[in-house]
Amino acid sequence: MEVVYRCCCGIDVHKKVIVACLVNGGGQELREFGTTTSEIKSLANWLTESGCEMIAMESTGVFWKPLYNLFELMDLNAIIVNAAHMKALPGRKTDVKDAEWIADLLRHGLLKASYIPGREQRELREITRYRKSLTEERCREVNRLQKILEGANIKLDSVVKDITGKSARKLLQRIIDDDIPDSEEVSKLVHGRMRPKLDQIVASIEGITTPLQRKLLAQIIDHIDDLNRRISELDKLVQEYMTEYVAAIEAIDEIPGIARRSAEVILAEIGTDMSRFPSAAHLCSWAGVCPGNYQSAGRRKHGKTTKGNKALKTILTQCAKSAKTVKSSYFSVQYQRIAARRGKNRATLAVAHSMLIAIYHILKNKTAFHDLGSDYYDAFNRDRKINSYLKRLKSLGWEPDAIPSSA
Repeated sequence: MEVVYRCCCGIDVHKKVIVACLVNGGGQELREFGTTTSEIKSLANWLTESGCEMIAMESTGVFWKPLYNLFELMDLNAIIVNAAHMKALPGRKTDVKDAEWIADLLRHGLLKASYIPGREQRELREITRYRKSLTEERCREVNRLQKILEGANIKLDSVVKDITGKSARKLLQRIIDDDIPDSEEVSKLVHGRMRPKLDQIVASIEGITTPLQRKLLAQIIDHIDDLNRRISELDKLVQEYMTEYVAAIEAIDEIPGIARRSAEVILAEIGTDMSRFPSAAHLCSWAGVCPGNYQSAGRRKHGKTTKGNKALKTILTQCAKSAKTVKSSYFSVQYQRIAARRGKNRATLAVAHSMLIAIYHILKNKTAFHDLGSDYYDAFNRDRKINSYLKRLKSLGWEPDAIPSSA
């Protein structure tokens, strides 16, 4: 096979051990290093002195990040490869054999580099992903709060839409203080849309709470407040670091179903430079929102969606579920058409696919979003659709000359 790199290195990365195989011409050299910064610097210096042209390593967990960061600072060319793309034949397996196999594949140009954004974008990803984790934890705490209230026979969540709202929190604080308010006190504590439900609220908070339950309620509410504070601080931090993305955020925000926070997450995952992706199809495949390929004997069969960027796929799915409720948009009609034939989950993913294609063209061509509209599909084969509907009406007994009687 053709030799692409005369001098290259394959690295098998683990938590405590790094095994490197340097191929230089016809020979190879194996060395083992630790994972501390000084050991990684020794590895980088050895590769620099040897004139290494390219380095390849598996994208195993987060263990590749320290190496990649140092290689990036020392101007060493390195690629991260999906472990599934370079599995050796089953049999005897050691760290040395893995490093040799990676180096051999790299030498002949048989490895496909994964998309690794710049350092600033990688740090921005960490912030948005951590914020997502805290948001999910807050949801879990609210669910725990509802379970505790159910155990105390307090049905406040059946009457109030947001159990962590301002008025609901005042009522919960009175319950924690072991003081069930009467109807007059409740009327002073609740405001806005909750006032017409005074009688229901008074009946819903009449429960039986033990001292232990009240202490547990106080702990959970305190944790929710702490999570709200941390999420708010992360929101400010994200806005501070995304000042250069303001124009892109506003452009993506025009798409139905996508709000500012969703746009921030999307841009943190894919960036604004679309030259990294040859086409919109490549971006959708990388994100894991396009259909899989499964063809046999000349027939295309059902193919599952490919694995991709989890954070991006999750936020696009959430945005697709919001977009389907905008009745005047193309995404709503697309969802209804596919959901009727293929089910809701496939329809949601199809909408997410379309949204990502739109985002790709918005960022690449610097153009504004243009919604195709809810009547997009009506423009195709109008005569055939009219005839089909007329046949259906006739089968139900409708006559063209019949005049409907007024009700």
